[in-house]
Amino acid sequence: MARVGIVGTTSWGTTLAISLARNGHDVTMWARTETDADLLQGTRRNDRFLPGIDFPDGLRVSAAPDEAFGGADLVLLAVPSAWVAENVRQIAASIGQQATVISASKGIDEATGRRMSQIAGAALGRDDVGALSGPNLALEIAEGKPATTTVAHSDESTAATAQGILNSRVFRVYTSSDLIGVELGGALKNIIAIGAGFIDGHGLGNNGKSAFVTRGLAEITRLGVAMGARAETFSGLSGMGDLITTCYSGLSRNRYVGQELAKGRSAAEIVAGMDQVAEGVTTTRAALAVAESLGVDMPIARVTGAVLAGELDPQSAVEGLMTRAPVSETGSSR
Repeated sequence: MARVGIVGTTSWGTTLAISLARNGHDVTMWARTETDADLLQGTRRNDRFLPGIDFPDGLRVSAAPDEAFGGADLVLLAVPSAWVAENVRQIAASIGQQATVISASKGIDEATGRRMSQIAGAALGRDDVGALSGPNLALEIAEGKPATTTVAHSDESTAATAQGILNSRVFRVYTSSDLIGVELGGALKNIIAIGAGFIDGHGLGNNGKSAFVTRGLAEITRLGVAMGARAETFSGLSGMGDLITTCYSGLSRNRYVGQELAKGRSAAEIVAGMDQVAEGVTTTRAALAVAESLGVDMPIARVTGAVLAGELDPQSAVEGLMTRAPVSETGSSR
């Protein structure tokens, strides 16, 4: 049995806490306020994000960082990307050097272009933070449906340690040493999911959607490789696997944004009405900035960014992508 601390009472943080407690581990989920901790501990549910899912006996909720993370073997960060640094700074003093720290947050910092493991590492004052990413819809995992994921770390033995704690009969965990690729796959696929949602919402058909998703994978792979990732990682669970799930599931927040754009709503209006964060909105801007600095062409991300900014209507974006000059599929940078 391992001692695990979870940062984040989000749907994903709660799901990871439930999964680990069901697997027999001693799990504490950290809430930022005593009020939140008392509510979750008292009801033994997170009805805001996972209604009807009871907490296992091995799961506690606390607002005290020392209680949540003191002596922890594994610490998982599962908050929206914009809140990672702030949350980690609040708990850094309570996390011992013996703890393996894994980021389960998917995004790129808009100001710096850094990945979440880098953001968390800077806040902790350590350079050994790993990442967890894959086709992981929180509700399905909380309901006990089978799922897989990848835990990545620069040190393979550390990845294997985290794998041993996280793996269960219904949550199969693979390892990877390509930390950059695993993180970027989980972050960048959200850009493509917005467009996929628009295609669905506008009834443009399965041919168009399949082409869009496939070319989207090629595009995010190009940027990932330019940032130091291995191309083959994007063919795995944290790349293609997560991309498929996010582009096709009705539970996908980023796909929802695209569907709502197809109704003529603005991105600002859509985001303001959501109870959870659609990471693809900010990730699009961050990815475009990084791509420009590296000289990587990202036509899908570019038109998505223009649509989100209100500079281009979605239908014109689709037409623009379709009318670009024909090129070779395998040799094309576009």
